[in-house]
Amino acid sequence: MNVDHDTVSLGEFEFDCGETIPDLEITYEAYGEFDGDNAVLVCHALTGSAHVAGRDRVDSADQARAWWDDIVGPGKAIDTTEYYVVCANVPGSCYGSTGPKSENPETGEPYGTDFPPVTVTDWTEAQRALLDELGIPHLHAVVGGSVGGMNVLEWAKRHPDHVDRIVPIAAAARLDTQCLSLDAIARRAITTDPNWNQGHYYGEDQDPPSDGLALARQLGHVMYLSKASMERRFGRRAAGRDAVRTFPTDAAGAFFPYRDVESYLDYNAEKFTERFDANSYLYLTRAMDNYDLAAGFESDANALAAFDGDALVMSFTADWHFTTQQAEALADSLREAEANVAHHVIDSDHGHDAFLVEPDNVGPPLADFLDAGVDGNAVTDSVVEDSQESDFAPVHNSLFSR
Repeated sequence: MNVDHDTVSLGEFEFDCGETIPDLEITYEAYGEFDGDNAVLVCHALTGSAHVAGRDRVDSADQARAWWDDIVGPGKAIDTTEYYVVCANVPGSCYGSTGPKSENPETGEPYGTDFPPVTVTDWTEAQRALLDELGIPHLHAVVGGSVGGMNVLEWAKRHPDHVDRIVPIAAAARLDTQCLSLDAIARRAITTDPNWNQGHYYGEDQDPPSDGLALARQLGHVMYLSKASMERRFGRRAAGRDAVRTFPTDAAGAFFPYRDVESYLDYNAEKFTERFDANSYLYLTRAMDNYDLAAGFESDANALAAFDGDALVMSFTADWHFTTQQAEALADSLREAEANVAHHVIDSDHGHDAFLVEPDNVGPPLADFLDAGVDGNAVTDSVVEDSQESDFAPVHNSLFSR
């Protein structure tokens, strides 16, 4: 698989908030060969990177794990022998693109919280500028999951003439109140960590707010899983006798079991703090929380009115972060905007993470949609009722029936 990994300087960049920085750098990876009309932009989720594929290239990117390697690659759903695939790390992140931990050229110090607030619109405009640098005027498709799906929607809203097909997966036009509240608690965990220091903790003699970031990540993990998947995986089991608590415990803690689910959350949080920046977590969650597809328009449908291509909305029945009802509302807005749309509901108990861990269910409809639009053989348009107790078609049991 032909792969390019590079960082491009876009020069002075004005953010949605009106602030500018003298030089915005965007790190990207590109896979395959560009033939003029086969470009597919993949938008990563909240803490993802440009390193979407190629697990054998662990030293080629800032994030060792290729987060969608089961979907992107030769012969896979996004086939890099057919498509030229680009994934760019978004502004505000910490995986190569300019963000809070980057050096401010005017001071010679990391930006910290002096970095401008970022929005999903900024991500989209930075991607558009990057594609201009790469000589890609038009996209066959834009694909993304979670907040990456919001990034996809912003492409349809702001650059409808630049893309033929969009695939927002496990996404919605905006975040609901419950998720807003959990993200607010996660940010509070970071900003109340004594080491946060108002976001200026990058000195050699300073420690980052690792405890606060770990707690924030643990909340995120709980949001991404479902009740059923957590019960199946952990239950109420105690952790193994070799498991060591990451956080200090209360006086009674030694009497009660350290549970398997606690050990899992502690382990993953500790690993996350080794690779991610706390300020970037603050910035990116703010961008997600404040996204509203209808901003500047009368409605979601009005915001999408200029897009006349094909759209595949994908959702998962046990995802309570972005529900199937929210996805159906998005599909309805696309129908009202007279786009060609299918809402493909996958019966899954994995929760929000299903779009990352169920390639056998995500891949076939995605591949067929990229090839044939909403007329693809594996693309189904499922009926979603308003009730949370609706019966959803187990789409993955009949992927290849129309």
